[in-house]
Parts: sequence; C-alpha cells; structure tokens
Amino acid sequence: MDLHEWKKHFLEYTEIEKGRSIHTVENYDRYLTRFLEYSKLTQPSDITYDVVREYRLWLNRQLATESRRGVPETTLKKRTQNYYLIALRAFLKYLMRQGAENIMSPEKIELAKVSERELDLISTQDLDRLLMAPRGDTLVALRDTAILELLFSTGLRVSELCGLPRDLDLSRDEFSVRGKGEKVRVVFLSETAKAALKAYLHRRTDVDDALFVQVGRGGERSQIKKEGSLRLTSRSVERLVKHYAIKSGISKKVTPHVIRHSFATDLLENGADLRSVQALLGHANIATTQIYTHVTDSKLREVHKLFHDKRKR
Repeated sequence: MDLHEWKKHFLEYTEIEKGRSIHTVENYDRYLTRFLEYSKLTQPSDITYDVVREYRLWLNRQLATESRRGVPETTLKKRTQNYYLIALRAFLKYLMRQGAENIMSPEKIELAKVSERELDLISTQDLDRLLMAPRGDTLVALRDTAILELLFSTGLRVSELCGLPRDLDLSRDEFSVRGKGEKVRVVFLSETAKAALKAYLHRRTDVDDALFVQVGRGGERSQIKKEGSLRLTSRSVERLVKHYAIKSGISKKVTPHVIRHSFATDLLENGADLRSVQALLGHANIATTQIYTHVTDSKLREVHKLFHDKRKR
C-alpha cells in the first residue's frame, strides 16, 4: 500500500477502534493530507527524520491568514504546528503497530515548546449576571436559563450538552455523559440547574427526544427540516451564550467553554483537588487540567502569608 491508502486505513482505525469523534478524524485527515502534499512521499519507509525536519521548517513559515489591507500576515502559531506533528506521530505509531517496515520512531518528533495557555475567565459578578440574563417565562427564556445553569453546574462541553437526551432522570442529582473518546463520566446537578430543567421541560409541547431544541426563532429551519430533528447545534448554543453576555454588559468574549473554565476554577477556589476536577471535566490527562493551577497557586500564596515565618521575636 502507498501512504494515501495507509492514511485511509488509519483514519478508519481512529474512528472505529480508537473511538475518536468525527471532528478529530477530519482534523487528522487535514493535517496528514497537508504533510503528504508537501512531502510527495509514497511509501511509509520514505518518512525520515530529515523529511520531517524540513516539513517543520516549512510549516513554521506558512501564513495563518491571507494578507488583507491593514491586517499583517501572521505565521502559524506553535500550538497549531504541534497539532500537525501530533497527527503525524499518531500515524507513525499506527504504521508500526501494523507491521510496516523501516518506520521512523514517532518519539523522534518533538513538539515545539509553547507558552502556557492563558484562560479566558469572567468574574463571579459577570457570571452571576450571565446566569440571570434570560428573563420571563417564555419557552425560549426557560430553555436558555436551563442551558446556562446546566453548563455551570456540570462543566459540560457544548457538544456534550447538545447531545443530551430529553429523558434525563431529574429525581437524581447526577447523570452520566459520554464525552471525548467515548468515555463515560458522571456529572452533578445543582438545585438551581435541576429546577431550571424541570421548568423548561414542563413547558415543552413537542415530542422531540433531544433535551435542548429549537423553539421557532428561525435561523436553522432548513437544517431542522433536512435532519428531521429540533435538536440545538453547538453553534446555536454558542450564539445564545454570546447574546446573553452582551445583554449582561460583559465586555469579554464569553463562550460555553468559558463557562466550563468558570466551573473548574469555582471548584478549585472552594477547596476541590485537581484530580477530582480532572474527573469532573473528563480530561484523560492530568496535564490538561493543570491549566487551572493558577487558581491553586493563588491559594498557596494565601497559605504562605498566613503561616510562614510566625516565629516569636
């Protein structure tokens, strides 16, 4: 088989055996296609350290945006370049497992060092205003209140929230959700989130099996008709969060993921340990959760001030 055939099998393996999402598979396809188009290689054994090194140099010099009047051209960010390298490493590991000969060791591909991610956070006051922004007892207001409360109560990813079924057992304070890599975790409902969900579901008159649905504001009617479902899309939820952030007078960009960050930092600020937050967020690796250590670092500063150097003088 040539590399294009190997890539096809790898993508199928990633989707079926590894259980990765369609979005992840599409990204891997795009990253690997770019490598093959650049390198013009045909056989797995043709992938060498020198080829990869030249590819990295080429990637580092690619423009991320097209030049427009008044907008300077920018090169791909290191973090974005790493996504291409991660896909190539995964591909090489697959080739080795399949017994392809003379394969370059994936460990030879080192990722570029990137600066620590800065979290997009909003203050507690902004969060309170956001959660209270939907007003009234219309179905739209009740639905949007339930969405915002559920996002903050559970820390769900927006795709996880949109995939929830209507028949959640609200007699309990918890439910299971299937996240990235088809991994199941338990999330927990606050009393306010549970009350908001009950009020919203009580007002529903449709028979759609999705928890959150379109309620006649237009915008996606053609898609609804095509798919035969009223289920809200991730983009719809992102738009409504943005709408209520603007309505609340919040100047920062607010997305469902920002609310997820607020969920995690709220737990840490109130004494939760990092491992527990990792489990609640559904992170496969503790290193991913460590982007929130700035919260625990500030707590350590308070501990140091309180307890350090209290010797009698």
